[in-house]
Amino acid sequence: QVRLDESGGDSVQAGGSLRLSCTTSGRIDGRTYMAWFRQAPGHQREGVAAINTASGDTYYDDSVKGRFTISQNNARDAFYLQMDNLKPEDTATYTCAASRSWSAVVAGTIRPFAFDHWGQGMQVTVSS
Repeated sequence: QVRLDESGGDSVQAGGSLRLSCTTSGRIDGRTYMAWFRQAPGHQREGVAAINTASGDTYYDDSVKGRFTISQNNARDAFYLQMDNLKPEDTATYTCAASRSWSAVVAGTIRPFAFDHWGQGMQVTVSS
């Protein structure tokens, strides 16, 4: 059984940093991308960062470029989101997800419907 377990969510002040972690257990055959999504109250879920697990290529939403960094460990069973210079608008529930589709990222856009394994989500709150 595949599980994605997240950790690292917390409350910080604006300008601070957090590192989110996502560990995978169970085998995901044909996995292509891992990604971090977030959803704030009253907003749609949005992909903030994704990584091609084979090539290591990374993709970011414009709102986090230059501030967030997605990475994976050598075993490719743990994924991270380093978040720096956090802003109040980064406040949301953050969730990691895995895809087996090569269409998960198209023209730099991270497509939620292409991801079929999801973590539970955790809260990140940034206060001004």
